[in-house]
Amino acid sequence: MTVIDPETQAGWAPETDEDEDDMPLSTRLSIADTLTLGNAICGFMAVYFTTTGVLIPHLTGTDDGGMARHSAAMAVILMLLASVFDLFDGLVARKLRASAMGAELDNLSDLISFGLAPAYFVVTWGMVAQDAHQRVSVVAAVVVLLAVVLRLARFSCVTLRDGIFQGMPSPFGALTVVAIVLLELPFVPTLLAIVGVAWLMVSRVEYPKPRGRLAVAMLSWIVLSMGMLAAWALDAPGGQLLLQTGCALQVVLGAMIPLFATARRVNTFRDNRRESRAESRSAAISPGRETTATPLCPMACWIAV
Repeated sequence: MTVIDPETQAGWAPETDEDEDDMPLSTRLSIADTLTLGNAICGFMAVYFTTTGVLIPHLTGTDDGGMARHSAAMAVILMLLASVFDLFDGLVARKLRASAMGAELDNLSDLISFGLAPAYFVVTWGMVAQDAHQRVSVVAAVVVLLAVVLRLARFSCVTLRDGIFQGMPSPFGALTVVAIVLLELPFVPTLLAIVGVAWLMVSRVEYPKPRGRLAVAMLSWIVLSMGMLAAWALDAPGGQLLLQTGCALQVVLGAMIPLFATARRVNTFRDNRRESRAESRSAAISPGRETTATPLCPMACWIAV
């Protein structure tokens, strides 16, 4: 049916195929998106094993120790596997193609695996551990979850130079939080360390992106961590020592990277200041005159020193 405008006498018909260019981009899943969904599945299954193997046996009084150890190890292994998926989906997206919803899928999956799963692990620790306080541990878990949410939101809207993350990456932060819990330290040091990791995730400390040799080193460390968790879960000789050593190395690495980043920024600032002072001195010295430059004021000398 055609409608005639009485003023212009022009025909009007419903739009059909003329706005095909305004249709949204394809929502077909790419290979990278499939890996990202594997990340989300691992995060959900980590919550499942933490609930069925650690929390429910503790609440029902059927915990024999071995089941909780197996389930906790499986939950952490799944978080490690989620970080592997998170590592490879970016590499595959750069090599092949990414769908229009790849970035959104990645953020949602990271929120499950590296926000919800470690926060739930902290809550369960607060209910199971003998010297823990449940309500305080819930607050610490909320802090971890909010830190991941804020970090992922900032990552989506802030553009940084290539090869650099601002703040501790959420996979690294989640694994560090879990390592702190598995160390079985007293409640207060554990709580402070967890809050410290959450602060690092929303800080402005720069972390390198895992590419090239760094990606290989990270993958090797993940595989080694899975082996140590398996030895602990199977109660192998020295398994507890291996677990404690691996968790301690994870925490030390999480603490050392910010120190190295801060030291590098301080050295860069000093080098830039020396260069600016040298340029100002050379600019103040003109040919054929005295080679000493007089400062503008005593305050300028104090600031320069």
